[in-house]
Amino acid sequence: MSRRVTLALPPWLAHALRAQREPVPWSAVVRGALAGGPLLILALALGRVWLGVVAAIAAMLAGINDRPGSRRASVRRLGVPALAGSLGLLVGTYAGEHVGAVALTLVLTGLGLVAGGISAVGPVASGAGTQLLVASAIGAGMPLPAPGWQRALAFLVGAGWLLALRLVLPTPGALAGDFRFDFRFDGERDAVAGVYDAVADLLDAVGTEHATVRRAALTAALDHAQDALAGPRLRRYASSAAERRLHAQYAAALPLAEAATALAWAGEAVSGRACEGPRRLASALRGGTHTGPLPAPHRSAPALRALDDALLRAAEAFDRGEGGDLHTRRRTARGLLRTAFGAAGREYGIRVALCFGTGAAFAQAQYHSHWYGQHTHWYWLPVTAVFLVKPDLGPLASRVLCRAAGTVLGALVFAALAAVLPRPGGLIALVAVGGALIPVATRHFAAQTAVVTVLVLALVMVGGEPQASVSRIGETLLACVIVLVVGHLPMPGERGGGVRARLAAAGGAAHAYLVHVLSECDDRAARWTLRREAYRTLAEARTAIALAAAELPALARHTEGTDEVAALLERLVDTTTACAVHLDDTGRLMPQHTERLTELLGELAARRERVGLRARELPVLPLAV
Repeated sequence: MSRRVTLALPPWLAHALRAQREPVPWSAVVRGALAGGPLLILALALGRVWLGVVAAIAAMLAGINDRPGSRRASVRRLGVPALAGSLGLLVGTYAGEHVGAVALTLVLTGLGLVAGGISAVGPVASGAGTQLLVASAIGAGMPLPAPGWQRALAFLVGAGWLLALRLVLPTPGALAGDFRFDFRFDGERDAVAGVYDAVADLLDAVGTEHATVRRAALTAALDHAQDALAGPRLRRYASSAAERRLHAQYAAALPLAEAATALAWAGEAVSGRACEGPRRLASALRGGTHTGPLPAPHRSAPALRALDDALLRAAEAFDRGEGGDLHTRRRTARGLLRTAFGAAGREYGIRVALCFGTGAAFAQAQYHSHWYGQHTHWYWLPVTAVFLVKPDLGPLASRVLCRAAGTVLGALVFAALAAVLPRPGGLIALVAVGGALIPVATRHFAAQTAVVTVLVLALVMVGGEPQASVSRIGETLLACVIVLVVGHLPMPGERGGGVRARLAAAGGAAHAYLVHVLSECDDRAARWTLRREAYRTLAEARTAIALAAAELPALARHTEGTDEVAALLERLVDTTTACAVHLDDTGRLMPQHTERLTELLGELAARRERVGLRARELPVLPLAV
């Protein structure tokens, strides 16, 4: 009798080999192809090629941040990092022109400390912090025959060009069929329809082992729709009827999601009839059609009755929807500062400052001592360190492996192409092809690195510099060593502060949600806001925990046990949701609800100390109902 032996890869290596599987974002591919190439052609025609290079670099960085979603959300996602990048380019240019090597290194290190702390606030802030540092190094080191304000303006023009393409170009297929269909809101429409599909998928999985995964997918769909609808606006409220209806359709999905979560908590399979209604709503939303009659589920349990009532309200919102609360988190300036300068911000800020500053110091030493000739691209070393130190791109070891492999591959590919392509036309075509490939290459960090390497080397040659593949490889490998060493150095305070900060935020949100439900308050809008905040913070904590667990053992051990606390919090929020639905129907809780709450709160109290969370960071509520 033979036994099958399976070898499990260590988490850090498995993460490096894992790639995302997503449909090709054709609209982003078109935008990428139209981004850098036209800017370079225009700059060549005007005789200001270096400003075209700066604008193309800005368009490339904006293309890396270009993600699926609404046009309104893209204004913040692309615009805020672009503003930070232009500021960094301005500061770096004047610092590089007026201070010496030591003072410049200290300035860049200080910027790294600030940008690292800001990056802990969220994804947009992280993108802003990255572009601030990248642009500051480029401004300080790239030899450009233009003053700082012109460089900053060119940077804004490049990023603004891609943002304009994002706002103006319709998504492929958006105009198919009904030409009255307003493609301005296709991102919002698709995001809200995804919520209804996720509700149906969860109802399909009730009573199976897939229910937990489907509930997490529903949370992700709600987060995505909420972000798509809550982008920046000039007016306080939605100004068009189409947008107000989308807000109403999103708000109508919240009670559906609540009822589906309660059914998943109960674990009793539901009929296919219950899943059909949300799917019809999703189809009607994508097609801009009427819902028609919706099949009503059997009203044999509180959660099923809640589902039926929610379907009726959703049908009404689809027919006569006139706006609705998005139930978004309201983050104050004080809260943002607390995050940036709290445990998570301090830990990340110190690490970024050390990596960026060390990279700048090594680069300055190479540049002024001429270790291997007159090298004018010293800024590549600190720029590479910035991308390597970003935790939202994956675990440290995974990032280093992917960056090294991607850079070597990209440099070799570019060296082969540069030998045969005409200049500058062939290089400009290569920039356009690279821009088109970035949205596809974001599925894997190594692929993205390879494409960006080819693109950057092409831009440098367009500007008149010699071919620099060898030095690009050498400086990337040196940056990998720097970030690996700094990443494993002892840090002030307790390791894993970022993970614990997110877990504490999730615990506080779960506590607030539970207190509200047990108070039997009739304010459902407040309840849904608290519920959304609880699930969103839990998803953020889960992501941070998964990345930390995939680090090398020396780092992963600092966050051991946090995944178990997150799982307990998820079960607590699910149970709270089931309690809310039951209270709406009967006005009282069943013994199974109180027993489950008591058990979960007891487990949380026991595990809290094991992961280094104090009582005020992860509060538990004495149950009294």
